[in-house]
Amino acid sequence: MHSEILDKINNEVKNGNKVAFAMLTEVKGSSPGKAGATLAYFKDGSIIGTVGGGILEYEIINKCKECLENENDSLFKHSLNEKSEDTPMQCGGSVTGYIKVFKPKPKLLIVGAGHVGINLYNVSRTLDFYTIIVDDREEFANEERFKFANEIYSGDIKNILSKLNIDNNTYVIIATRGYEKDLEALREIIKNDPPYIGMIGSNKKWEKIKDDLAKENISSAKLNKVYAPVGLNICSNEVNEIAFGIIAELLLVKNNGDLSHRKDKKLKR
Repeated sequence: MHSEILDKINNEVKNGNKVAFAMLTEVKGSSPGKAGATLAYFKDGSIIGTVGGGILEYEIINKCKECLENENDSLFKHSLNEKSEDTPMQCGGSVTGYIKVFKPKPKLLIVGAGHVGINLYNVSRTLDFYTIIVDDREEFANEERFKFANEIYSGDIKNILSKLNIDNNTYVIIATRGYEKDLEALREIIKNDPPYIGMIGSNKKWEKIKDDLAKENISSAKLNKVYAPVGLNICSNEVNEIAFGIIAELLLVKNNGDLSHRKDKKLKR
């Protein structure tokens, strides 16, 4: 059963889904579940495995749901006696366990495989992203240039993007070879509402794109979430440093950070 559970977890994570995995790590006295008992809870509400059934399992499943929602691991402990508030049982023992949330890697979607795109990719390689490269030119978007990218697509940008799973775990940077391709890419991506969309270009270009998409009834709320011009202002014209500033901004959004200096933070005593 353990191998079946682990295989199922692995497949779900590969498909971009989170899974909560619960294990009883210590059992004292009488309990319906034994040490080492495991259970996996999936986002569709399905379950594989058991930690003993009954009230105990009900409480652990509810904790798994909570962990899946907030994406945090958690310890748990239950007393199995009549006086217990959450698990009133006749067993008389107690159980301790741990819930681990397995999450897919965050996806980095780089639309544009030119000079900026390759530098963004090179910077991102030091980070734990599942990387997807898209460009309309095969001579740019290919395995020779992006040897370690997870997925590489060349061809019609709109068609490619329409088939990708752009979800709340996808971070997007648009850096194509021109205005029309940028507009085409953003038009397709913005409808998916990913947590981060950054776009290369000037303020003037962004205002033009924003006006064009507003005329297509794309809401100002969605347009105002786009980071354009993209990147932190690191005062550099070097493309590799610009790429670093863009990835830094993306991480700032991904990790709910701020622009303060850590040296200015007061140490907690």
